[in-house]
Amino acid sequence: MMIPLLRHGLGAYAFTHRQIVLTKRYWMWEVVFIIYSLTATLSIGFLGAGIKGKAGPDLILYLLTGSLLWGYLSVIFWDISNMITWERWEGTIEYTFMAPVSRAAHIFGVCSWTVIYSLLRTSVMLAVVALFFHLDMSRANFLGAFVVLAVANFSFVGLGSVVAVLPLISPEKGSQMTGIVEGVLLLVSGVYYDINVLPGWMQGVAKLSPATYALRGMRRALMDGAGVPRLWDVIVPLAIMGVVLIPLGLFIFLRVEIYCKKTGRLKRSG
Repeated sequence: MMIPLLRHGLGAYAFTHRQIVLTKRYWMWEVVFIIYSLTATLSIGFLGAGIKGKAGPDLILYLLTGSLLWGYLSVIFWDISNMITWERWEGTIEYTFMAPVSRAAHIFGVCSWTVIYSLLRTSVMLAVVALFFHLDMSRANFLGAFVVLAVANFSFVGLGSVVAVLPLISPEKGSQMTGIVEGVLLLVSGVYYDINVLPGWMQGVAKLSPATYALRGMRRALMDGAGVPRLWDVIVPLAIMGVVLIPLGLFIFLRVEIYCKKTGRLKRSG
């Protein structure tokens, strides 16, 4: 029992370490992406500051919370779904998928660094944003916000694993399809507006998005001071989605991997 667990643990650590090395290798690109995300977040904040009425400071915090949290979750979603693209860029996809390492260890290793990196990235952005806007955080319940964020990670890891099969199936269009899925989530999840303004059928779709519950919980914790007992109505759906999406993502990935091996799709480029 201990030897298989140790082997899986070492395999996961190897992929985590590789992701760290890749981040260090392309650190200039990471700086570019952070600056781009930061300017987008500041633009949203200044938009809120420029709108009169509806309690300016609360509107700014509402918009900034949505922008920062979406940036955090989208990095997790994008990195996990693009782990196949990384393999093709590095020319290691055949070796990785033929190695005696479980796919669960592979995905867990990638996810571990992605979550840590996303948290560090968002912390830097939050510190910079705080220099521009004088936000009233006296009512914020940071423990409640942290619990919501921690639970949301699992559902987004699972969803990212499901979407990760797209670049595996199609080297040419898989990454673009990932962007489309992310765009749909952005549209229906209420990042910059309440989902009540959406048409009825889109509100139904919004209830299937983990980002909807994560955003709702984070805003209630940071703006209204809601603690964990008052956030169960968003924590429970997020936990259920995580429990369902992680095994589902792994199952779909394994099935598509077998299909791609049989059809010769494990190659560096399209």
